[in-house]
Amino acid sequence: MPRIDTLLSAFPRASLLAGPTPLERLNRLSAELDTDLWIKRDDLTGLSFGGNKTRQLEFYIGAARAAAADTILITGAVQSNFARTAAAAAAKYGMQAVLQREERVPDMDPLYHSSGNVFLSDILGAGVMSYPGGEDEAGADAALETRAEDLRAEGRNPYIIPLGLGHPPLGALGYVQGGAELVAQIGGFDAAVVPSGSGATHAGFLTGVRLAGITSPVFGICVRRDAALQKERLGTVADALADLIGIPRPFGSDGILTWDGALAPGYGRAGPATRAALQRMARAEGILLDPVYSAKTFAGLLGLLEEGSIRKGQKVLLLHTGGLPALFAYQNDLGFGGAQAP
Repeated sequence: MPRIDTLLSAFPRASLLAGPTPLERLNRLSAELDTDLWIKRDDLTGLSFGGNKTRQLEFYIGAARAAAADTILITGAVQSNFARTAAAAAAKYGMQAVLQREERVPDMDPLYHSSGNVFLSDILGAGVMSYPGGEDEAGADAALETRAEDLRAEGRNPYIIPLGLGHPPLGALGYVQGGAELVAQIGGFDAAVVPSGSGATHAGFLTGVRLAGITSPVFGICVRRDAALQKERLGTVADALADLIGIPRPFGSDGILTWDGALAPGYGRAGPATRAALQRMARAEGILLDPVYSAKTFAGLLGLLEEGSIRKGQKVLLLHTGGLPALFAYQNDLGFGGAQAP
């Protein structure tokens, strides 16, 4: 099997990462949970508050630059971290960004539609379009293509970062590299816990650690779909990723582990387990998590410990994927008040 850097060298790549992200041991939580708990700080990737999308965008922006694009189009939820980071990456390389905001999360207050990633994207100068649906990936991608055709008619050269399945998962390449980077730092682990939404981070990370020689379980915590649907999606993304880099898929179906115990009440909403996990991490370690992805991921780790899928005493890796600007948009939904002075 070729080395990972050799496999990835075939793809054009932009320079967006500030460098390898830190790996930290969570000493207080390790003691509380009777585990050896580590966190990979991909909230610190740099570029407009960082997050996992920076790794993915290195390859999308690389492809866009190779195509001499002058405009990036992307779709996502109103509070999309991907859209915000894409706007920053576009600005870094002198491109215009057009962000399509999908109404995926109903009944949110005005703050959700004005603060957090929305506010940052506005500062970054992104153009905005809207899409009324929230569960129509094909329709959202088609709307981007329609807009791209208009831009071409105006003499521009747009590049679409697609959402739906059926497109080469270029973004997943970022986590093939990210998984290998983690293994070089940690050496090995007994279990890893990562968020699982579009599938690019989960499939890329799982592929990366397998190619780096790690066979330990990697649990994907569902943030948008139930466990069965997410496992099916992961298989599709992983197959497409293996085809993209020209290797056999380095794991079977039994290696795709999905867990949806913290999904309720659905995408973009924080249930009691998510809220408790966010608060616990902040007050034990001083590390902030976001309500849509990373807090649900930590809630998943706690749930897996409780049910015994992860055992006490094991060395466990938690992937922090960032998303922190959304905290400001969710402050009314989360409802944290000031603590009483001691």
